Amino acid sequence: MNFIQTDNAPKAVGAYSQGVSTGNLVFFSGQIGLTPEGEMAGDDITRQTTQILQNISALLEATSLTKNNVVKATIFLTDIDDFAIVNGLYGDFFGDHRPARSCVAVAALPKNALIEIEIIAEKSEEI
Repeated sequence: MNFIQTDNAPKAVGAYSQGVSTGNLVFFSGQIGLTPEGEMAGDDITRQTTQILQNISALLEATSLTKNNVVKATIFLTDIDDFAIVNGLYGDFFGDHRPARSCVAVAALPKNALIEIEIIAEKSEEI
């Protein structure tokens, strides 16, 4: 098992790792809309989602992976009415690649975030 860490995404805000690689899978911890410096990117769903997708790109890059290696995503929303906006940004990010996905409404997220996204990616070699 290898632990993933990059300064190009926000540091963990609790007792967890940015990601963990085991076998041919990489499990990335959920990302909220924090910049790599630890500041919330904005107070609206578009800015937070955009920052999350940038963080996901940075984490994938740190493991020599791309969005095409993502096999599963889970989206947590504090307001399910934001789904259409998130779905559009998410679709633009992944393009023709369509990983499995779940989306659930939750009561609250850390740091009063509006959204959190976690991913699982597959790799062909040990990192």
